[in-house]
Amino acid sequence: MLFSLCKTPNPKSPLCVISLLSPFLRRSTTCNMSSGSRMFQLKLDPLTGNSEWVVVQEFETPDSQTPIPPLSTTSYLDMLNDSPRNRAFREAIDKTVTKPCHVLDIGAGTGLLSMMAARAMGRVDSESCTGSNGMVTACESYLPMVKLMRRVLKENGMERRIRIINKRSDELEFGSDIASRADVLVSEILDSELLGEGLIPTLQHAHDNLLGDNPETVPYRATIYGQLVESKDLWKMHDLYNNEENTSDTICLVPKGMETIICVKHQQYPMHCEAISDEIKLLSEPFKVFEFDFWKRPESSRETNLLVKATKGGTVHAVISWWLLQLDREGTVFYSTGPNWLHCLPDVNELNLSCSKAWCDHWKQCVWFIPNRGLPVHKDENVYLNAIHTNISITYVVKTISQNMEARQSKPYAQDCQVLLSPERIAINGDSNWRCSMLEAVHNAIKHKVSPLCFVADDSIFLTIAIAQLGRASNVNVKSAFPGLGEKGEQYLQAVADSNGYSMDCITVLKQRYSGLNMEATHERKVDVLVAEPFYYGRDGLLPWQNLRFWKERTMMEPLLSKDVVIMPCKGLLKACAMHLPDLWRSRQCLKDIEGFDHSVVNSTLGACGDLPAGEGSPCLPFFIWQCGETKKLSEPITVMEFNFQEPMRLCSGEAEFEFTELGVCHGLVFWMDWVMDAGESIVISTGPEQRYWKQGVKLLEKPVAVQSRGCISGSRCSSKIVCSLDPRNADLSVELTFV
Repeated sequence: MLFSLCKTPNPKSPLCVISLLSPFLRRSTTCNMSSGSRMFQLKLDPLTGNSEWVVVQEFETPDSQTPIPPLSTTSYLDMLNDSPRNRAFREAIDKTVTKPCHVLDIGAGTGLLSMMAARAMGRVDSESCTGSNGMVTACESYLPMVKLMRRVLKENGMERRIRIINKRSDELEFGSDIASRADVLVSEILDSELLGEGLIPTLQHAHDNLLGDNPETVPYRATIYGQLVESKDLWKMHDLYNNEENTSDTICLVPKGMETIICVKHQQYPMHCEAISDEIKLLSEPFKVFEFDFWKRPESSRETNLLVKATKGGTVHAVISWWLLQLDREGTVFYSTGPNWLHCLPDVNELNLSCSKAWCDHWKQCVWFIPNRGLPVHKDENVYLNAIHTNISITYVVKTISQNMEARQSKPYAQDCQVLLSPERIAINGDSNWRCSMLEAVHNAIKHKVSPLCFVADDSIFLTIAIAQLGRASNVNVKSAFPGLGEKGEQYLQAVADSNGYSMDCITVLKQRYSGLNMEATHERKVDVLVAEPFYYGRDGLLPWQNLRFWKERTMMEPLLSKDVVIMPCKGLLKACAMHLPDLWRSRQCLKDIEGFDHSVVNSTLGACGDLPAGEGSPCLPFFIWQCGETKKLSEPITVMEFNFQEPMRLCSGEAEFEFTELGVCHGLVFWMDWVMDAGESIVISTGPEQRYWKQGVKLLEKPVAVQSRGCISGSRCSSKIVCSLDPRNADLSVELTFV
């Protein structure tokens, strides 16, 4: 997995790549540092946590076919498969570029918008029968994408009509990089929040240094809308303190008076909210929050105060927001990231909020959590909403007249003790069933041990506290690795020790990495109990089997383990089922013609599924299945591989047969891990599709398969076989599926 250093990191195969848009990032999990003719990227080994810098060489000729780092974990493929988006940009560019001019494309990607602009100018030349003085400058800072763009331009005969500059837009020098200021700006540097990819600073620099007076822009304007909602499911994803009240155990991850010692970061979270529309109660009509004009220099920050009337009584748990693009000056071409429930609201079309769009993953709605239990409101009660935007984000505060106060904003806890977790992780830690299973497994692991040395291999603060609390009678000694949390984890444990009834004398947070562990680190004692969830802080986006890092670490600790060591989990099961995933398939399918431009050359690099050359297939990628649009299970879950943690890690392979049990079209296989926590196999933690807070791995088929009756495809009965192997060096899982 690749990571890197840049201004604004945005967190998505052992090789993951991100593209940079000036001056910030396009959505993914890596960025880069460039120097001269080379680009440096940080490569992460998911099984060890180790990283190293690798070099991507710069220049290639248009005829070169040198390998390009895989870009399958970026959002480019999904974005290029978004037909409503592509059509809207094409229509707006055709309406805007009506004469020969200088067009600047910032964050050009594959060059789609640049080619649209060049074609529009070509049509003008043809109609006027005059020579063109027009030009298109494509600015793209991410070197692998520049290489891919060159191939796309050559494939479409556009390589001489578009000038590519491999820089961030704020690095462009007037006079050397661009000879004249641009008349038209075309760009798509928008994330789900609108501002997170640096839209404002990019526009500011462009208006100051790169654009002429009164430039035309595509898009022309963006408007952010919001809506107040009640949702217990969203509440569970941020309020750990109050959800702990519903659990029956005595562990206090968030003790009273320390309500924010574990919390989510105060930011907007992209989420397919329409996937839980049945669990959302709308408490207001949509309201306009901010408007951003691309055709003029934006302000760095603004603040607005809104009065929103509650249409129903309830509790405001979140503000859900989205944006609407007006792509042309006249206001005839629109694109919206709004949820589907807008179609059901009265008079919504008057606001141009309801735009037909297909499911896509590159843009979602955004969720802003209201602190603690939320804000109670009555029907027709006025809610005051204060919204502030900075260069890259938007924040909200809500209050009511009756309260005349902010919605119980808790005082932030000391940063050296505070642990920030993802919303999904907050929900897991507050789930009573999960906690009960973990506590039972811990009790079983240590109940027959006297003065045991227990080693927590991952970043689980829950297990560390559980062992310290349950093991007081047996004089337990706990050592926690905390590979991601590190010293912050130790400070957190110290802060909550009294509330959980344990002494820090029994807990040690190790400073050594696994490669440096020896008997000195354990004070010449063998480890009696080795436990993990497993959970690794900051690695929420990994494929399920990459949490087999626990197995790798257990293997490295082999000399330190006692003969009768208890290992928890004792086993990992790789599970799979066949699924109907039409929306996800469409968003990842092979590209051909996009608004008249051939993009087939990018399919292998972007990890497309479908009509690929023989021997090539799409990679396994992590997704929250519940957010993947229309889904349906077509087979029962099967176990493909078993990983025995009682033994050191090794090369593993497995195979299993399954039959289709439901009718439909099979688009792929969904994989997940079940963690068997105890030797009796009575406690199993599943991370499958029914579990909303874990990502699953998806392997899309080369071609969808029609299931016409149970057990049959294309009218013939068949058995289906999955064959998998796991490379212990890098957690690379190979998958083969055959129908017999």
